[in-house]
Amino acid sequence: MITAATTLAAVIGHPVRHSLSPVLHQAGFASLAVDWAYAAFDVAPGHADRALVAMDTLSIGGLSVTMPHKTQIAQCVGRLDPAAAALSSANTVSRDVDGTLVGHSTDGDGLVAALAAEGVTVTGVECCVVGAGGAGRSIIDALARHGAAGIAVINRDQQRAEEAARLGRGNAWVAESPSQAVRQAELVINATSVGMEGGDTALLPVDAVDLRPGQIVVDIVYQPRQTALLRAAEAAGARPIDGLGMLVHQAALQQQIWLGALPDVRAMRAAAEEELARRANNPAG
Repeated sequence: MITAATTLAAVIGHPVRHSLSPVLHQAGFASLAVDWAYAAFDVAPGHADRALVAMDTLSIGGLSVTMPHKTQIAQCVGRLDPAAAALSSANTVSRDVDGTLVGHSTDGDGLVAALAAEGVTVTGVECCVVGAGGAGRSIIDALARHGAAGIAVINRDQQRAEEAARLGRGNAWVAESPSQAVRQAELVINATSVGMEGGDTALLPVDAVDLRPGQIVVDIVYQPRQTALLRAAEAAGARPIDGLGMLVHQAALQQQIWLGALPDVRAMRAAAEEELARRANNPAG
């Protein structure tokens, strides 16, 4: 029950109508038995600064930030954590004890945590990241911080690939041969939207012939749950891992920032899976 004492948290983005964040976070709050509620606000591009003013004015306890606001939020908060500062991007806003709004980035660490939950460590592992956009950059940064042996970056735009590789703390490079980079990697991560629902779901971000047995292949896309890449990975004898875990764990890390406690990620994932199934059975709703 929402009362006058309930603390509100929210996601801002454009669009946000189909965001899973409210479902995820409500399940997380319930698992912690805290009097928090979560909403979604569609904020027009360029107006993220106004959302921060509203956060202060309305005493909103925490913000999740999605596209297209991550960069502007990073520019407008009072302080950034190291990951957000390195990326010049924030997907989370909290309020410090002195009232300062602090920007954080939990996307990359969310993927690392999701892999750990699957029994996969990135420490000492040769990685290949496909994509140098916001998601790819956060993943490269997190892989480097968690001790990956090497990170090959694949991206169509050479300049963006080079910029992303610089986040690898000297342990990442732009792949000269994408095929060779994929073949040599122990962990292959698709950090692009290729294969996402709403586009051509048959497209692959890498050539299927380069996948091999023993690899772990991750697709951060979670709609559809089983992408063309993951089907190709399974056919090649690799281990496929879908993107829902990253979504759940980055949200759990947001709650840990806001509340000082990690929610039940299993409850959050179950809520997300239930919502995705409901949407599949009722596309119009």
